[in-house]
Amino acid sequence: MEENIKKEIILTQEGYDKLEEELELLKTTKRKEVAERLKVAISFGDLSENAEYDEAKKEQAALEERIMKLENMVRIAVIIDEENVDLDIVTIGSIVKIYDKDFDEDVEYTIVGSAEADPYDFKISNESPVGKALLGRQKGEEVNVTVPDGITKLKILDITR
Repeated sequence: MEENIKKEIILTQEGYDKLEEELELLKTTKRKEVAERLKVAISFGDLSENAEYDEAKKEQAALEERIMKLENMVRIAVIIDEENVDLDIVTIGSIVKIYDKDFDEDVEYTIVGSAEADPYDFKISNESPVGKALLGRQKGEEVNVTVPDGITKLKILDITR
């Protein structure tokens, strides 16, 4: 019989707090809004041909699914103690300043768990090609990373938290 292995969710404190905040919003405000929409749709009568009712039920199902997912994430989350982030090597929680040789520019990324990744906020997953390549490396090291366009060369300029 196959064992059901739960993958841990690695988060910074900020990421964990955002999940908790979203969960609280969904469980209080959003649940009430959807319940109110259901109540209004039911008042239109004949549920068999009631598009408003069908939409509200779909929204309710999606909301409850998201709440369950967030509750599970919060339950299995492992919070990185950013005070103990090693500044000698790149780890989850590190802020890494790199020089991208292909684009001839310096970029600063925060290495986070996959649940918290947000490339638009320069937060990259420890599981992404760049994140994997940087983990365990030191300041001054050059790293070749296989990306969809080929291989990119990065140099680690600084590691902070």
